[in-house]
Amino acid sequence: MTVREITSSLETWAPLAYAEDFDNVGLLVGSHAQKVKKVLIAHDALELVIDEAIAEKCELVVCFHPIIFKGLKKLTNSSYVSRAITKAIKHDIAIYAIHTALDVQRDGVNAGLANALELRDRTVIQPAKGTIQKLDTYVPNPQLEVVQEALFAAGAGAMGHYDECSFTFAGEGVFKPLDGSKPFVGTSGSRHKGAEIQLQMIFPKHLHSKVITALLDAHPYENVAYEITTLENTRSDLGMGCIGELPKAMQEPDFLKKLKDILGTTVFRHSALLGKDIKRVAILGGSGSFAIESAIAKGADAYITADLKYHDFFRAEESCLLVDVGHFESEQFTKKTIMEHLNKNFPNFTFISSKMDTNPVHYF
Repeated sequence: MTVREITSSLETWAPLAYAEDFDNVGLLVGSHAQKVKKVLIAHDALELVIDEAIAEKCELVVCFHPIIFKGLKKLTNSSYVSRAITKAIKHDIAIYAIHTALDVQRDGVNAGLANALELRDRTVIQPAKGTIQKLDTYVPNPQLEVVQEALFAAGAGAMGHYDECSFTFAGEGVFKPLDGSKPFVGTSGSRHKGAEIQLQMIFPKHLHSKVITALLDAHPYENVAYEITTLENTRSDLGMGCIGELPKAMQEPDFLKKLKDILGTTVFRHSALLGKDIKRVAILGGSGSFAIESAIAKGADAYITADLKYHDFFRAEESCLLVDVGHFESEQFTKKTIMEHLNKNFPNFTFISSKMDTNPVHYF
């Protein structure tokens, strides 16, 4: 097995194109061509995790958080980042981070806690923007089906629960081939008019290169006219956080106790109790203050997230119970989620779940 085979599976599940601009995802250390016999799954690729990978004879660490987040100007023993990276390089251990590419997936970071709470009818809190693109191209009538089928095979034309969707409009194409051209129809030096079909399809952003390649390979023209537009439309299955309903409404103290039991934590912070039942629950693993209003707008009785500041708790506006369970705590199911995906796709390969606790926050 190679690093590329494993990371390709991860990127089919959580395409890197949907990671946040500030993030640093993908292969951070090593080569895609590197041979791999064992993989260690970790939350953070800290030095103690690299030590574990060495002990377990793992050639690849797949982690949630990227160990390299900002630019590195030197690799010395002066920081926890450089120590981990230097040791990984020395022992030929590749490091791959998935982070916000997984955050936006419906079955990603929030799935573990949502499953534990048995949330039903889940939807995204904040749909990701700029994730859908539209292709416009022009095809001579007889070749329409060939081009159409090639684009469908590349993943274009998918809309929610529908596939192979397209729109066509008949028209007339006009062009004059110049000297040196090899026109599919028409004659060099003469203006050509012919019946053409305008073909439109939408496709998910991460398939951009694949769709364009399919178009150029299948289209009969020497120079293919096409345009790509990014749409304002959003996908219902892609975005930050999830919201759903508990099987049965719970009183606030009972809900908080259940949450503590699931997370295995001794303490967390929350806004004032409102004396109402909790039925509709929103979850956003990691730092989620940016989605408070979105969760409230979607009718959340409780919003579970992390890293809330003092004034963020006022934003509950006495309509929602805000619960800050801690950054690591809110993402603690992620390692298991990654492990389950890889085991499902590579059932006869060795994946090891890291035993290292990389939570930097402790409670007294």
